[in-house]
Amino acid sequence: MIEVNNITKIYDGQRALDNVSFSINEGEVVGLLGPNGAGKSTLMKILTCYIPPTEGEATVCGHSIYEDPLAVRREIGYLPEHNPLYLDMYVREFLDFSAGIYGLKNRHDKVEEMIELVGLTPESNKRIGQLSKGYRQRVGLAQAMIHDPKVLILDEPTTGLDPNQLEEIRGVIKNAGKDKVVLLSTHIMQEVEAMCTRAIIINHGRLVSDDHLKNITSQQLTEKFHHVTM
Repeated sequence: MIEVNNITKIYDGQRALDNVSFSINEGEVVGLLGPNGAGKSTLMKILTCYIPPTEGEATVCGHSIYEDPLAVRREIGYLPEHNPLYLDMYVREFLDFSAGIYGLKNRHDKVEEMIELVGLTPESNKRIGQLSKGYRQRVGLAQAMIHDPKVLILDEPTTGLDPNQLEEIRGVIKNAGKDKVVLLSTHIMQEVEAMCTRAIIINHGRLVSDDHLKNITSQQLTEKFHHVTM
């Protein structure tokens, strides 16, 4: 459902991505691993049609990022690295607003479903600006999932979560991956081991490893990751 073919992105003569190719199918939770500056966020911005690649092509659910970017966006739920929220809005107000953007008819029900799903109930009557960073992440995840997208693209989704919150959100993401494509970025090895069925490692914009976790041991994955971060 995601096809990436020879994607390259050049900023001011520097290759943020260099000839990256892979595909992801329904039911996979794929961790995009790499050190800070490896190109993870750039790749996600390309897949969500936020920026164009310099070279190469990508499709999401059969829709080209060049030829039909609106169709691509309809299929995707996106949580960016810097979670953009309207801090003056209340939690339910913001999620209702997000549901309205997608033209959902059962907006009230979907808002309540998302609040329960991501564990926002204790804070659901507050303004977003009053929330901790961890709860703001939950709001961002709820808005990404509210329209039941086929593809979830999550840029460091567990940032700012305490240990209890972390376990809950990991469960939400793993469960979502049963019938969706989930691509999440992180530079933390344990996140991939806890949530993902597959790991793609990039470094300096190049894909250096792509393995299903069932085919490699935790130690082998750790060694591959440490090799690119040293």
